[in-house]
Amino acid sequence: MSTCFPRPAFFSRSRLAACALLLGGACSMALGFGGDHERARAALQAGEVLPLPQLLERVAREQPGQVLAVELEREDGRWVYELKLLDPAGRLVKLEVDARSAELLRRKGGR
Repeated sequence: MSTCFPRPAFFSRSRLAACALLLGGACSMALGFGGDHERARAALQAGEVLPLPQLLERVAREQPGQVLAVELEREDGRWVYELKLLDPAGRLVKLEVDARSAELLRRKGGR
């Protein structure tokens, strides 16, 4: 006999995918930052960088796609998120985004 139980709402595919992306992005961010996650955390707490979910939401408005990797780096005196994603057509897009304002600084690929 098999009993069918309703799947809890928190197990939806979109939520699991979002969690996987955020966790993967956080790991990539730490690795791409050279392991100095304390500086990145301090920058976040000081308001020098946007939280990753907030930044990804803003970026998705202009450049939809599946996030593959995220790195946080210090370049020319400012924090920059480097993103790699697949656009809806399956093309690789690389973005450099100001970590404080979410301003797109550079785009390679796509379109």
